[in-house]
Amino acid sequence: WGMIGCGAVTEKKSGPALQQASGSQLLAVFGRTVEKARDYAHRHRVPRVYSDVESLLQDPDIDAIYIATPPDSHLEYALRVADAGKICCVEKPMALNAQQCQIMVAAFAVKNLPLFVSYYRRSLPRFLQIKTWLDESCIGHVRHVQWNYYRPPTEIDRSQRFHWRTQPQIAGGGYFMDLGCHGIDLLQFLLGDIAHASGFTARQQHLYPAEDAVTACWQFASGATGGGFWNFAAQKRVDEVIIIGSAGEIRFSVFLEQPVLLENAHERIALDIPHPDPIQLHHVTNIVRHLNAEQLHPSTGPSALRTAEVMDAILGRGSIQAS
Repeated sequence: WGMIGCGAVTEKKSGPALQQASGSQLLAVFGRTVEKARDYAHRHRVPRVYSDVESLLQDPDIDAIYIATPPDSHLEYALRVADAGKICCVEKPMALNAQQCQIMVAAFAVKNLPLFVSYYRRSLPRFLQIKTWLDESCIGHVRHVQWNYYRPPTEIDRSQRFHWRTQPQIAGGGYFMDLGCHGIDLLQFLLGDIAHASGFTARQQHLYPAEDAVTACWQFASGATGGGFWNFAAQKRVDEVIIIGSAGEIRFSVFLEQPVLLENAHERIALDIPHPDPIQLHHVTNIVRHLNAEQLHPSTGPSALRTAEVMDAILGRGSIQAS
């Protein structure tokens, strides 16, 4: 692996996973500030540091590139990776909008190269258990899913200091874009494609340029309905998903490490399934398995494009294309 970007996500979540997964090695890093890249390489024992992206891309010992920069640069870097003939994994959200994602998917398809996206919850045992319950019809036919997420503003928000995650031109939106995409992608993994979606947004705090409140509704291709709200100006933190079926329900959290709950007429099960450390370990392991033709990876460019289309539809800036 060669890594573009040495930010916070690479410290504990992804960088160590690239090093620890069987058959995987983080060989080189590039950062816009070479001193920070050297510091990262020293602390994480990465053997090579590059001061320019092209040298990283042309390294013959590197098979794949991981893009760990803010979303506004994902398209540019991904197209350069495709031109260099390398495998790619890009952080989420995949890009600023679905249109950019479509360009990325097409570029790798033309080159017949794999494109992965770091929606790593698709590979976590906790959510695979939920998928097993659904696949085994433990709650009958799914009727509706509701995701409610709210939390207080952060110290950075209150101080109105610059934070790229609340700058739409950099992040593609606000915290909903940054966090909501994880859950929307996970719900499509669990329940199939969302066929229709809409929503509306508000700036209730006026602390930053992006929206801080989002309300949405959607319908899956299966006919099941869904809805959610996300608010980043609340008094406390809540993160709860409930999947309502004809014969029971499943409850879980997208981000909080809480037990997953199954309840139907015959049983009530509460399982505390810990995440791996690093949390992207299974995601990277599954990339290696995909490349070794052992199994298909659950998070690729096309699946992430679908998530981007749903996000755009909720934010009122696009529509979902027919599958």
